[in-house]
Parts: sequence; structure tokens; C-alpha cells
Amino acid sequence: MYAPQRSPFKNDKSNLQVTIQQQMEIIYEDNHIIAVNKACGEIVQGDKTGDVTLIEKVKEYIKEKYKKPGDVYLGSPHRLDRPTSGVILFARTSKALNRLNEMFQDKEAMKKTYWAVVDKLPDDEEGTLHHWLVKDEEKNKSHAHNKERKGSKEAILNYRHVATLNHYHLLEIDLKTGRHHQIRAQLNRIGLHIKGDLKYGAARSNENAGIHLHARKIEFIHPVTKEPIKIVAKPPKDPIWNDLVQIDYLKD
Repeated sequence: MYAPQRSPFKNDKSNLQVTIQQQMEIIYEDNHIIAVNKACGEIVQGDKTGDVTLIEKVKEYIKEKYKKPGDVYLGSPHRLDRPTSGVILFARTSKALNRLNEMFQDKEAMKKTYWAVVDKLPDDEEGTLHHWLVKDEEKNKSHAHNKERKGSKEAILNYRHVATLNHYHLLEIDLKTGRHHQIRAQLNRIGLHIKGDLKYGAARSNENAGIHLHARKIEFIHPVTKEPIKIVAKPPKDPIWNDLVQIDYLKD
């Protein structure tokens, strides 16, 4: 009988309380929404590994902090890939979730900024990538094409080169659409590879099995209060990220 293999990310449900205390970083919270700085390896929603999810952790956090009996409501309007770090937003009410779902479908309503550490410089210091993505369900991978194909989805992002450190280069990416593995697939299409991303052509993996792709910032109008919100997430602590965040013009 087939048994799903354990992922390289160790995330045991038996240690849920310890995991919450040690790993989860709340970076924004009010009565309607909550944002977490997701660590590399954390999974947002359940999969065949059976590992504890970020949704479960946040629910447990809310239940403990506010002494809530019974089930805690928490909606997920978007996701981040498991090896990716950074801002992930959750809704604490159904009203907020409905509005956030609409906003994530609107290219102008939700501004998402990512940092990607890559192995090569792009041909242009800044530009727009416009491709059509086809998802390979069997391999859990997306392929970027220059022209529309049957079953493909439009993928658009803007990028600019903002720093170089030793043999690596930092790109700031303004994501216009939210497709499966979009940034990873589009950068691979133009010959760039995110550090640690073996699936999309990187030379070697990172020690923590994560990749150097970080959801740095998200900006939007609050779904209930209508106030402008900007949430910024610090990148993980490792030698490359540590050096990059010391650069004055990258501090936020």
C-alpha cells in the first residue's frame, strides 16, 4: 500500500505548541485580518505529507490568545509555495475573506512585492515579463511559454535589479498575476535561477530545503476599515539575507 513520503521539512503535529512559539511571527493583527511572516518550509494548507499547517498554527494562536472556545474561523485568500518565505495574509471573518478574495483577483487592488536572489543578471536592469504558464500536475511544476497555449494562464510581473552581493543578485519583483510557481517559472524561462530552487534549475539546494524567494511586502486597502495597509516581512536569517538587509536603500 502506498504511503506518502515525508517532506524534507520537519513539521510534526505532535509539537504544535512548541512550533508556534518557536517559528510563527505575527507581523500584523486586528479584528478582521492577521498576517504572518511565513518561514521556509511551512505549509499554508494541508497536503499528503500530513504536516501541521500554518492555518492550524494561527488558529491555535488565536484560540490561546483570546481564550476562544470551540472552533476558530480563519480564511485563506492566497498561498505561498512551501519553500518560499514572507508575508501571508489570513481573514478572521467571512466578511473580510470575501473582500480579500476579490482584491487578490484584482491586479490593482493588491500590490505584492517579492525579493528573489538569483544566480545571474537579467539582460535589462528592469523590465516586464509576460508569459503563458502551463501547469504540469504530475510534477507539480509550471512551464512558461512566450505564446498562449491550450490550458495556459497569463502571467505578468515587473522586476528590477536592486543589489549584487558576491555571486548573487537581488531582484525586486512586483507581481501582477498570481499563478502557480509564477516567479520561479518565469525567471527560469529567461535563464535565471533562484538560489536553492532545484526544481527550476538551481545548481544546488539550500541547507534548509527552502529557496531564496521572499514575499517582502503587501499593500492594500483594508477590507473593512478602508484604511491603507502596508505589511513588511523581514527575510529569513542566513548569511546572504543578513548582508542584503544591511544595505541602506533596502531597509523598509
